[in-house]
Amino acid sequence: MATTDMSAPLPGTDDAHATTLGLANDKMAMWTFIGSECLFFGALISTYLIYFGRTNEGPAPAGIFDIPFTSASTFILLMSSLGMVLALAAIQAGDMRRFRTWTMATALMGATFLAGQFYEFSVFAAEGFNLTTSPFSSSFFVLTGFHGLHVALGILMLLSMWAASMMGRLPQQLHTTVENIGLYWHFVDIVWIIIFTVVYLIPAAITIAPPTG
Repeated sequence: MATTDMSAPLPGTDDAHATTLGLANDKMAMWTFIGSECLFFGALISTYLIYFGRTNEGPAPAGIFDIPFTSASTFILLMSSLGMVLALAAIQAGDMRRFRTWTMATALMGATFLAGQFYEFSVFAAEGFNLTTSPFSSSFFVLTGFHGLHVALGILMLLSMWAASMMGRLPQQLHTTVENIGLYWHFVDIVWIIIFTVVYLIPAAITIAPPTG
């Protein structure tokens, strides 16, 4: 009589198809992708810092950035990370209804952030600050625009998970898929914290700092 090896890993779990590092292949691939994206955004941020101040007599950051508005958009994006955490906890607990609710809420918060970014870009364009205005404006739009594309990709992933769950194609056993997408989403949020600090907060702090001496 054949016996079942209860110690064998289950499909869709972290132990299935594990690498020699103890991580599943799909999770290792996600971490590798995130590592490459760190280098990508590092290069974009460095380029922005190099061209900071080279406005060609065009609009400067202090004159066009709306810190309170961008802060509100940033808060919404950061809250979406909480939604992602709750979505993962829901599918791990087998509560698919709550999983779909939090997945859709996370996608909607990401979409709200993108809508705010689109509005901000339209205001900048109306004030003569666009992609070709100056080296500074080009580096700004490339940096923030590529981040926006990453948010849009994350939203598509979330909606795909939601649709798969609605069709019964995302069972509890595949919660590692949700975890991998969650890693991507948290990465996008962390990158925005860095961008928001470097692009918006630090220049504003320098501008309002009183002169010394």
